[in-house]
Amino acid sequence: MNSDLINQISSQVGANGLPYTIPIHPNLVHLSLGLFIIAILFDIVGVLFPLEKWVFKFLAISVERAYFFEVGWYNILASAIISFFTVAAGFYEMLLATPPADVKSAWGFQAMETMIWHGVGGVILLAAIVGMTIWRGWQRFVWSRKLDSQVDRQVQWSYLLAGVTVMLLMYVHGTLGAQLAAEFGVHNTADSLLRLGKDLNTNLR
Repeated sequence: MNSDLINQISSQVGANGLPYTIPIHPNLVHLSLGLFIIAILFDIVGVLFPLEKWVFKFLAISVERAYFFEVGWYNILASAIISFFTVAAGFYEMLLATPPADVKSAWGFQAMETMIWHGVGGVILLAAIVGMTIWRGWQRFVWSRKLDSQVDRQVQWSYLLAGVTVMLLMYVHGTLGAQLAAEFGVHNTADSLLRLGKDLNTNLR
């Protein structure tokens, strides 16, 4: 039943191997990663705010420390929500992929190996982002309220370290995704047309 559905969808795909013009997964990926990175960076600025206060004062920028933590919290919350759709779109588009079997990536992986690692990595990153969001929420609503009233800090150093580690994993994971598109031509319209021997100038107008 599932294979029949996939075959039915596959028969309706365009030159990019998808039933729609622009791949959804890559666009959602950048949104998920961007929101997460902004969240961690703003929390870092918030933690270091006492050291940076003179910079904002010198630049005549009126800002309060709490605003940085607000941005950090709402961005990571949004990242966690959007990442469910990002992973779902990724697996859907992966099912419709028909990568070449005779090509290896710069890392020495074939297309199927790259897709498997990218898929597993996506699930791991989703779990990490959701876990970080829960941790961030606990710090915001529980941990920070137990601190001295003079300390208006919302996040722990261990949280920031974990966030930077997740960003490094995102870099590795993103490289695998980039290899799928650039080196294997997965859902790459121009690459698919070239394989079919069609003229790009005619078909991409």
